[in-house]
Amino acid sequence: MFKLNLAPLKHGNMKALIQNFTTQLSEALEIGQHTTLTPSSKTFHNVLITGMGGSGIGGTIISELASPKIPICINKSYDLPSWVNENTLVIGSTYSGNTEETISVIDQALEANAEIAFITSGGKAKEIVDQYNLNCIIVGGGNPPRSMLAYSLVSLMFLMNHYGVTQLDINREISSAISLLDSDESNIISESRSLAEKLENTIPVLYSAFGYEGAATRFRQQINENSKMLCWHHTIPEMNHNELVGWAGGDNKFSAVFLRNSDDSLKNQKRIEINKEIIAKYTDKIFEIWGKGDTKISRTLYHIHFEDWVSLHLSEINDVDVVEVKVIDYLKSELAK
Repeated sequence: MFKLNLAPLKHGNMKALIQNFTTQLSEALEIGQHTTLTPSSKTFHNVLITGMGGSGIGGTIISELASPKIPICINKSYDLPSWVNENTLVIGSTYSGNTEETISVIDQALEANAEIAFITSGGKAKEIVDQYNLNCIIVGGGNPPRSMLAYSLVSLMFLMNHYGVTQLDINREISSAISLLDSDESNIISESRSLAEKLENTIPVLYSAFGYEGAATRFRQQINENSKMLCWHHTIPEMNHNELVGWAGGDNKFSAVFLRNSDDSLKNQKRIEINKEIIAKYTDKIFEIWGKGDTKISRTLYHIHFEDWVSLHLSEINDVDVVEVKVIDYLKSELAK
C-alpha cells in the first residue's frame, strides 16, 4: 500500500481545500498509480460500495460514471444486503476509518466471504485491512471527509479497474478535468459567487437529469454542511411524476437550481424547459448550472467544483463556520454511550 505524504491543512481551512481540488485530483492519481493491489481469482457478479456522507458520495457518483460490466449498488446503512456472497466485490469507503455503519457492513461482508477492499486514512478500517490482508488505498487524514472527495472518487476508479469491473482511462480523464478546471477557475469563482448571492435567504431545490444525481446529491450535502442551510434534490424525469405537483405550494422563499449537461437526453432537456415554465408561476428564483467538458467525468467534476464554491460563498454570506458540524459530533457521542 502506498501512502502519499499529505499534511492536513490546519484549522479546517475549507476555502484552501476547495481551491486545491485539482491538486487533490493530481495527488489521488499518484496514490492510485503507486498502490500495489493484489489480484483476485474470483468471478464477480455484482459490486456493493458502502460509505456514509462525504466518504460515501464517491460511490454514488462512480455508479453513474463507470459504465460497469456488472451491477453496482450503493449501501448507506448498518446492514449487508442478503444477496452479497463470495461473488460480490464490497468496497468500504470511510475517510476516518471509524464510520460505524461502514464497519458494521464490512464485518458482515467478511462473514459472507465477499471480496473486500477499503479506501481510508486509518482507524478501525486499517486494522481490518491488516488483520485480513485486504486490498486498500490509503489517503492522507486530518481533514473534513467532505473536502476529500477527490481521493475517494479517484481511488474508487482504480479499484474498479483493478477488479475488472470497469475499463476507465483514469489518467486521461482526470488530467483532462484538471486542465479544464484550472483554466476556468476564475470564472468558476466569480459565477459561483453570483449564484450564491441569488440563493441567499432561500431554500434551494436542486434538480438534475437522471445520470447526474451524484452531483446533485453532493451539492445538497455541501449546502447542508458548509452553508448550514436546508435544501433538497430530485431527478428528472422522476420528479415529473410527483414533486412537480408540489410546487403548487411553492413561493419565493424557494429557489430552483437545474444542473444541466450537454449529454442530457433530448426528452429530459425538453422536460427541464417545461418544468422551468411551471415553477416560474410560483418563484422567480430559477437558475441553471451547465457542466463543462468533453466527457461525463469532466462535466461531473466541473459540477462538483463549481458547486463546492457556491456552498463556500453561501457560508460567508450566512456568516457561519463552514467547517463546524457540532450536531453530528453530538449525535455520535450520544450513540457511543
